[in-house]
Amino acid sequence: MNVQHINFKLFIENPETVNLADYSAIFNSWIQKHTLEELLIDVADYLHVHNGPGILLIGHQADYSLDNRAGRLGLLYNRKSQLEGTTQEKLAQAARAVLTAAQIFEKENGLDFNGSEVQIIINDRLLVPNTAETLASLEPDLKAFFDKLYDGAEYVLMHQTDPRERFTVNVKAESSFEVAALLENLSVEAAHA
Repeated sequence: MNVQHINFKLFIENPETVNLADYSAIFNSWIQKHTLEELLIDVADYLHVHNGPGILLIGHQADYSLDNRAGRLGLLYNRKSQLEGTTQEKLAQAARAVLTAAQIFEKENGLDFNGSEVQIIINDRLLVPNTAETLASLEPDLKAFFDKLYDGAEYVLMHQTDPRERFTVNVKAESSFEVAALLENLSVEAAHA
C-alpha cells in the first residue's frame, strides 16, 4: 500500500491556557525566518469555526496548524506532497516534522505538548479507506514505527472505525514522553537505518 498524505497530531497539555489568536503572528514570523524545512507560504485564521482547524500555516509540501478538531487542541502536520520510501519512513518524516515544530513552540512560546498521545490520519480516502482491511494492512508498519518512537514502552493503538471519516489511529503510550525524547528516539532510529 502506497501511503501518502500522512497527518500527525500532537496534543497540547494545557489547551485552556492557549489563546490561538496570538499564533497567527507567530506563524507569520516562521514564514519570514524560514523556521522550518518546508516552503511556507501563508497563514489562515479559522478561529470562527467551532472545533475547527484553528490557525493554519500553509506550505507548499505541508501545512501545520494549531488544530482544535473534535475539541482537542494540538499541533497538526498535514503532508500534502508525495514522498518516496516505506510507510515507516513516511511516518518518521511526519513525526519528525511535527515534533520539530512542537519543540520550537515549547522553547519560544512556552507551549507544552503531551508526547504520550498522538493521532495519525491518512488524508486519502481513495487509496487508504477507513476499513478493518486497511488497519490489518498498516498495523505491522504502525506497530514497528511506534515501537521505535516509544523506545519499547507499552502503548495502545485505537482505530477510529467510522467509515465516513478518514483512516485515523489514536496512539497512547502508558509512559510519559517529552518532545525532545521522541525526537531523540527518531534520531537513534535514523542512525541505525
